[in-house]
Amino acid sequence: MTTTVVVGNPKPGSRTLDAGRLLAEALTGRPADHVIDVITLGSGLLAWGDEAVAASVRVVQESSLVVFASPTFKATYTGVLKLFLDQFAGGTGLRDVVSVPLMLGAGPAHAMAADLLLKPVLAELGGTCALPGLFLLDSTYAEDGKIAEYAERWAGVATALTKVS
Repeated sequence: MTTTVVVGNPKPGSRTLDAGRLLAEALTGRPADHVIDVITLGSGLLAWGDEAVAASVRVVQESSLVVFASPTFKATYTGVLKLFLDQFAGGTGLRDVVSVPLMLGAGPAHAMAADLLLKPVLAELGGTCALPGLFLLDSTYAEDGKIAEYAERWAGVATALTKVS
């Protein structure tokens, strides 16, 4: 199983990146094979044909399981993540990729954002979105046990889905 973390935070090396890595490792029992910190792709996200962006898209498409992580920004996922997701063909761009939506926020007001806003886009791109989204408080995600609870409940499902895909 190839695991990738895609992070759409405007700040490189963010808490969102850390949470994505922690979730991927909790689900699979090992560190992610690839981490794509989307902001580091820079202006290549704004034009078609950028080789670094295309290479990142291929990494995602060749992965079995991808954690797509974003901070909550203006009540939804970030524009940086949207720019990256726009690089995938609708309906087939994430075919056979088990896609796990993860969002972080400052408070519980947007606790459903991962399921209501990010998950539908991943499904529209053809991702296998059988696992529920996970919302974490950015101030407590590393020690509140939510990642471990989620992984305890869903790691077996993720593993089974990646064997089917």
